[in-house]
Amino acid sequence: MKVFIVDDARLARAELRTLLRSRPDVEVVGEAGDAARAIEAIEESRPDVLLLDIHMPGADGFELLEKLQRVPAVIFVTAYDAHALRAFEVSALDYLMKPVAAERLFQALDKVKAANSAVPPRSRSDHVFVRDGERCWLVRLSEVRLIEVVGNYSRLLVGDERPIVPRPLRHFETRLDPRVFFRANRGQIVNLDWVQGVAPGVGDGFIVKLRDGTEVEVSRRQARELRERLEI
Repeated sequence: MKVFIVDDARLARAELRTLLRSRPDVEVVGEAGDAARAIEAIEESRPDVLLLDIHMPGADGFELLEKLQRVPAVIFVTAYDAHALRAFEVSALDYLMKPVAAERLFQALDKVKAANSAVPPRSRSDHVFVRDGERCWLVRLSEVRLIEVVGNYSRLLVGDERPIVPRPLRHFETRLDPRVFFRANRGQIVNLDWVQGVAPGVGDGFIVKLRDGTEVEVSRRQARELRERLEI
């Protein structure tokens, strides 16, 4: 299990590293003292778990998550209990209070392992419940060709419908089959089964064209993964 630590306190990072040394199944792949330094390092190291402080200089922990292309499992580690509700709203797996007890840290890591091993990738028959105005219905995830950010919500493109769901994009990312769905950029997840063609984009990026004519920009950071996925 690869772990990345983000905390502006050097001693707090050192304490977490010390605790993690007793776990042979854990590898600390990096650390950072602020969000700006953390973002690129997290994208490069692709950790399984993010041990994340909330109050930091510049962007806080929640703002850091919003800027990530791919969000790993999140365990908040903080000295404040006021943000616990918001933490779970962004699908954090646990919320640890400083000073961190080894037992609580290991329980949180075990929760990540259980989530990764006990829950198989979602099948194509999975559905999501959608409410759009007064209308409610079930949408088959495999029929969703694109999911995109709309403020704090997400919009699904499925058939001729464009329902807006009061869930962040990260919520869907944890439910979708990673073999089929691809995080193209910070604001969009695309169904690869709907891809009709790929063209060069800005810099080293790509433009993905879906069968319905929709064009999706693939960021430079995600372009390498897309090339591997589509064997471009």
